[in-house]
Amino acid sequence: MQIIPIASGKGGVGKSLLSANLAIALGQAGKKVLLVDLDLGASNLHLVIGQTSPRVGIGTFLTGQSTFDQIIIPTDYENVSFIAGDSEIPGLTSLKQSQKNELIKHFNNANYDYLILDLGAGTHLTILDMFLLSPQGIIVTAPTVTATLNGYLFLKNVTFRMMYNTFKKDTPAYKYLEQLKKDSASLQRLYLPKLIENLESVDPENTKIFKSRMKEFRPRLILNMIDDPKDTDRAQKIRRSCQQYLGVDLEHLGVIYRDTMQDKALASRLPVIIYKPQSVIGQGIYRVAEKILQSETLKFDDDYDLTQASETSFEIATEEANDDFSQKMQYIEELTGTGALTMGELAEIIKQQQYEIKQLKTENTFLKKKLVEALQRR
Repeated sequence: MQIIPIASGKGGVGKSLLSANLAIALGQAGKKVLLVDLDLGASNLHLVIGQTSPRVGIGTFLTGQSTFDQIIIPTDYENVSFIAGDSEIPGLTSLKQSQKNELIKHFNNANYDYLILDLGAGTHLTILDMFLLSPQGIIVTAPTVTATLNGYLFLKNVTFRMMYNTFKKDTPAYKYLEQLKKDSASLQRLYLPKLIENLESVDPENTKIFKSRMKEFRPRLILNMIDDPKDTDRAQKIRRSCQQYLGVDLEHLGVIYRDTMQDKALASRLPVIIYKPQSVIGQGIYRVAEKILQSETLKFDDDYDLTQASETSFEIATEEANDDFSQKMQYIEELTGTGALTMGELAEIIKQQQYEIKQLKTENTFLKKKLVEALQRR
């Protein structure tokens, strides 16, 4: 079984639409597919495939109201089954370690040709671990500045998560990382290839395992929602940034052009490759499906056990850290270094940040005023 986690770093780049239509395309090719909505708390994948809101799903399974087999429901599409991510659970961050492990166990034991996991947006630990269920997950991005930045940020967090999963507590490498973590800015400035060199000097045995897993790690990229053929250059620039700064060999699965047909299909409660298979977006999805059908199924080594991943030691890739200005600037520097971001786009980021700061100041002033008024009424 080939597990295909599909992530985007942030929402709005067509991740769910790709997940649903890709599952149907693989089913049409005669493959048995299980499509899972893991965007808990914001689950809407059933709408993309034209299903009514199921009464059972991930939430009812984790709360003991359903068995795993009971939450697998048939769809109207050949060879495709579906697991909904209902709103019983507010978000992936609320999953306990035992709940995550239970899901991972059942996913690994599923009897399908392809298991497609539509992950939630962001870089919560559970999302990162679900992405690492396979070395060949798909990252979906768009040619906009923010989508590019978030896609790269997601992959960087995934590699750090893999690092902490590999270097167990009390190993020399773990202690070295903990020491570096006291100055998180310094840690972020260390490019992955250089950091691995340093780890190799303090813990050659475990670093050898990590380097082996990095070679096994072959994430795949889809550039979605492009409007101009020149936008396709962005994918190659992202690949170069990943190679240079992360030591990650990113496979390019292809591009999908923006197509208004997807909105009409959604309004008709039909997947776009069913509504109009000859559309631009439909043909793009079929091309991606064909590449996946021809690809070899890869797996991490047998000793890589995500159910043993630590929830307490990994603090580098928390969402709070991602919102830190200095770290965001570091990601921008890495992308501009390989041309993935132009100076014009960098200026756009600065303008957006200035706008956000202005909005925060206005909101802060308003809240202070309300607080003063409340105190005066006491």
